[in-house]
Amino acid sequence: MSAVVERWLVALDIDGTTMHEDGTISDAIIEQVQRLEAAGHAVMLATGRSAAAALPVLDRLSITPQYVVCSNGAITMHRDASAPMGYRREWVETFDPSDVLNSIRPHLVNARFAVEDEHGFYRYTEPIPDATIGMDSEHVDFDELLRHRATRVVVISPDHDMEDFLAVVERMGLSRVSYAIGWTAWLDIAPDGVNKATAMERVRVELGISRERVMAVGDGRNDIDMLNWAAEQGRGVAMGESPDDVLAAGNEVTATVVDDGLALVLATL
Repeated sequence: MSAVVERWLVALDIDGTTMHEDGTISDAIIEQVQRLEAAGHAVMLATGRSAAAALPVLDRLSITPQYVVCSNGAITMHRDASAPMGYRREWVETFDPSDVLNSIRPHLVNARFAVEDEHGFYRYTEPIPDATIGMDSEHVDFDELLRHRATRVVVISPDHDMEDFLAVVERMGLSRVSYAIGWTAWLDIAPDGVNKATAMERVRVELGISRERVMAVGDGRNDIDMLNWAAEQGRGVAMGESPDDVLAAGNEVTATVVDDGLALVLATL
């Protein structure tokens, strides 16, 4: 009688981890993801993307996990064959974005702002050319953004290089919200205390998987909490191209996304 393999919970960031910069996903990654799912492991996505922009990636990987963490942990989707796209919103965290938006605007006068609501609908002041935001959106003036509870606020400042942007964010002294800074002058703001790690811990408890059997792989500053969470007792894996603070968050480093670092680390399970 063969031994039962104790399953792992594997949380994968999308952009810069699962997906290359040009939007492709390598055959090597697809092969490893499908191998792990076939073996009974819980392989899922944990992303800053909205649900509308995250769920199509499951089709490309040919997996149907029970949960998908979206909007940096503010929205967790649950598999439901009767729901649109096969998933329903299971847990949703919202906050009033008016204080933080009014605080940021004087510091970043030419910034572009977008707010995602609990239904995954985006309102934006200027177009944000990014695949992580779903198509369900409308152009509004700034004051309209203040009127809707948010799961996620996105701020982009084209006038700043990364170093200047970090300095401006530091001066803001943002409080009562969680935030992560992207590769470019991009600020992602979530409800206080909500991030990919808090959502993944809730998923882990629901699935009954031990803390020693979690792996998280990511490359961005919005992955830091999740990598720390995984590394405490399991495996927190930073992609090779990650910024220094992301590399320091996990307890492992794999190759870059260009060299299919995700496929390499998944092959070790």
